[in-house]
Amino acid sequence: MKDLVEVIAKALVEYPDQVEVTETENDRTIVIELKVATSDMGKVIGKQGRIAKSIRSVVNAASFKCDKKVVVDIK
Repeated sequence: MKDLVEVIAKALVEYPDQVEVTETENDRTIVIELKVATSDMGKVIGKQGRIAKSIRSVVNAASFKCDKKVVVDIK
């Protein structure tokens, strides 16, 4: 999951070298934290959060294999 979010984020931003993705796994959930440069925050979130919702939808679709809830946190 971490690699998927990283590939998507690096394709969207202007400074791909500043993209940081961390993954924390609990019993039933996986928390993925995405950090980007301040100037790239709008590109990752999008108008009315549409791009962020799309990223979360793709990750949720990919998470059906592992039978865990995946939360994407953009910081």
